[in-house]
Amino acid sequence: MKQIPLGRTDIKVSDWCLGTMTFGNQTPEADAHTQIDMAVDAGINFLDTAEMYPVNPIRAETVGLSEEVIGNWIARTGRRDDIVVATKVSGNNPGWVRDGRGYDGAVIREAVDTSLKRLQTDVIDLYQMHWPIRGSYMFRQNWSYDPSGQNRQQTLDHMMDVLGALDEAVKVGKIRAIGMSNESAWGMTKWIDLAEAAGLPRMASVQNEYSLLCRLYDTDMAEMAVNEDVTLLSFSPLACGLLTGKYQGNAVPDGSRMSINADLGGRMNDRVLPITQTYLDLAARQGLNPVHMALAWQRTRPFSVAAIFGATNTDQLTRILNGKGMVLADEVVAEINALHKAHPMPY
Repeated sequence: MKQIPLGRTDIKVSDWCLGTMTFGNQTPEADAHTQIDMAVDAGINFLDTAEMYPVNPIRAETVGLSEEVIGNWIARTGRRDDIVVATKVSGNNPGWVRDGRGYDGAVIREAVDTSLKRLQTDVIDLYQMHWPIRGSYMFRQNWSYDPSGQNRQQTLDHMMDVLGALDEAVKVGKIRAIGMSNESAWGMTKWIDLAEAAGLPRMASVQNEYSLLCRLYDTDMAEMAVNEDVTLLSFSPLACGLLTGKYQGNAVPDGSRMSINADLGGRMNDRVLPITQTYLDLAARQGLNPVHMALAWQRTRPFSVAAIFGATNTDQLTRILNGKGMVLADEVVAEINALHKAHPMPY
């Protein structure tokens, strides 16, 4: 498995990352532990979680269970040094975490300690803010995004407060690196500029949605990433299962995400299945597994990417890992680019 630097840090991560957002809910602990074993044995050293996980659905009573599952694996196996652990503090929310309160410096100080306890570790390798407090255009909000109500100075003051708390955590050894999630190019450059000017921790990564069907990252965010050495941690690289083909013909497999979330977080519309079919047809013409094609494509991008994928069970993970060594031919990449031009915004 290819290892890449995490931003400008000395942390090396595999360019595939095991997502754990179903651990403790759809994925029972024993199965989750087997998945971690399988991933590490396959050369994946990178795990991503969050304080609010598991999902499908997110509930206040299950907050923190995914971190606990990982912590129990660490305690049971003693293999802490074999993995890079990333987790996230929640932003404003409907009440799942801290009764809906987002994060500031004070919350960061408390939340870091809580995550450390759940993870049963002395240090979090990558600590991320799950989404900007000022709002975000991610999760299909780009169609009606309106930043005109933002208060610039309030945002900058908030960033400095958060960076100060993160600096304290880095200095005492509780976290090694920091990152954002669901962030914009303006937001990332402000976090970085403020940190550099004040000698505070610098954003190493940004975790945004990125797949064959969702390529908002390809312009301003890509430029930011290249110039600022920010690693993209791409979530939903299989478009919530759409790129597996399992939902074609309006099928809804038992236990799938669509069986729990009918519109796949706003991804389902009249266009998406026909457009998805064009990528499935391409994979079939080239004799490729569409899952392997979708993940291998992430390695072709002109910026640093670690793709975060999840598997509800070990059977799914086995099928994914079978494609870990795939390298796409230039011909396939060219066809993918042509399909993207023809169908740029499936959802």
